[in-house]
Amino acid sequence: MTAIITTESLHERVGPEKLVRASELLRASAHPQRLDILDALSQHARLCNRELEGILGIEQAILSQHLTLMRDKGLLSCEKEGKYTYWSLKLTEFMKIVSCLENCCEQL
Repeated sequence: MTAIITTESLHERVGPEKLVRASELLRASAHPQRLDILDALSQHARLCNRELEGILGIEQAILSQHLTLMRDKGLLSCEKEGKYTYWSLKLTEFMKIVSCLENCCEQL
């Protein structure tokens, strides 16, 4: 006789709305430069565009597109001070996923 194995799916455990939100956050971060941006911001309380350009070597126009996308998806917060815009992580717990990616990359 074969035992019937039942498990609760991720969809059932998390719920459909949260699963959709999680997939949106993963899509928004799924680019090497965006992952670099998230990592840089996890190491500093906040950074302005010019500081991120210098740290990551990303040209301003491309950096701006990445930052705007991640802000719109809720990963980042921004605050204007004079002529500078300062960026910070909005969802610091998301960095656990980035940390897991870093550890997984050692196996690749």
